[in-house]
Amino acid sequence: MSAEQTKERILDAAFREFAEHGLAGARVDRIAKSAECNKNLIYIYFHNKEELYARVLDRNMAHVFASFPFTAQDLPAVARHVFDRARVKPDVFRLLAWATLEHTEAAMPPARKREYDRTLALVREQQESGAIRSDAAPELILMSVLTLATAWAPVFPFGEAATPDSGLSPDTVREQIADMVGRIAGQTTKAGN
Repeated sequence: MSAEQTKERILDAAFREFAEHGLAGARVDRIAKSAECNKNLIYIYFHNKEELYARVLDRNMAHVFASFPFTAQDLPAVARHVFDRARVKPDVFRLLAWATLEHTEAAMPPARKREYDRTLALVREQQESGAIRSDAAPELILMSVLTLATAWAPVFPFGEAATPDSGLSPDTVREQIADMVGRIAGQTTKAGN
């Protein structure tokens, strides 16, 4: 097995461990066991648990951002896409939640920072063109889109987990969230986009 294959196994095992336990609760011993490698290799390749965590978070954020092109021209469609991703990949959102809760420097890895800055600039451009309401800070519009879109994810406490008997289907929630995002941004929604 090559060094690159071993690194990939370590990163995959570390992702599962950090998503489940966060940085503070994660154990290098468990990562090594899951990756079927010597614990010392983790330190050779990644130096320490914090650097491994930062690498795992950056890698997963890069995958999330690469999975869809953010377009401020249709924020309801963005909300639909994020909603779907949060339901299909809850561990990625759990990992991000841990990073935020633990207030680590890793919470804003380079991929996440670049994408945040890029999307914020797109929102500003749409505000300046009149396509999105300009009476709200672009940061708040972006936060509203992403918060609403991820609120129903299985890993967050006030969505689906809090109301299992609501009778709301994921499709209904998805479309209502898209409608709310459209109203917040001042854009009309196009169902099913």
